[in-house]
Amino acid sequence: MNLLFIEWLKIKRYRSFWILSGLFLVLLPLWNYEIYSGVLKMGGGNINILSQAYSFPEVWGNLGWWASIFIIFLAILVITLTCNEFSFRTHRQNIIDGWNRLEFYHAKVLLVLSLSVGTTIFMYLLGSIFGLSISGSVSGLFSDIAPLGYFFVLSLNYLGAALFIALWIRKGGMAISLFLFYTMIVEAALAPLINHFSNSKIGNLLPLQASDELLPFPLMKMAENLMGAKDGFSPMVYVVTSLVWISLYYFAGRRLMQQRDL
Repeated sequence: MNLLFIEWLKIKRYRSFWILSGLFLVLLPLWNYEIYSGVLKMGGGNINILSQAYSFPEVWGNLGWWASIFIIFLAILVITLTCNEFSFRTHRQNIIDGWNRLEFYHAKVLLVLSLSVGTTIFMYLLGSIFGLSISGSVSGLFSDIAPLGYFFVLSLNYLGAALFIALWIRKGGMAISLFLFYTMIVEAALAPLINHFSNSKIGNLLPLQASDELLPFPLMKMAENLMGAKDGFSPMVYVVTSLVWISLYYFAGRRLMQQRDL
């Protein structure tokens, strides 16, 4: 808690922290509200074809999928905060002031964990508001909320990967570019290629793809359920795979902090 408190003192006046976290906290509900309130309608504007996606229990998976896109803002935040420590040599000052290397590293790990917990709580509150506005019943507040747990795992995965890249590259612009390039291009192209040539779904187990598979696009999921199709691995396989990757990020980042020059 002491490490986390000191980390908070370092970032609470940092403008980028409020801007990037604010983009997640503001744009996610606004985007979903526009869909929920009827951007896409049928029947002379009286029927919102996506409104049911915001009722219990579908709201958890629907919000989780959109949040898996907006989590990029928080990943960029983690990279920026970490790389700035190296750019402005504040990491050296922390160690001069009495921290050891692992304490500095664990402060960043705790930041990642706190952001993941905070965003999951925010997701629950947001989903509760949408769900209650449609059903008006509190019975759905705790029903089928597994997607919230999946989003927590996804958040840890994305932010953990961002932290590792930041520790490895140490240059903010390069680290952000590499993270976005890998996330949006490399895995997006590599996963289907691996699946095609291996005639399996092994490509779904790539680092970030494993978490993405936990929260599929809602309409695709509905179509698969209607057709009775079961494609890929079970959610538990993706959860375990994601946790393995998260552990690898942690130990790889720990090794970097212990062995690289300050």
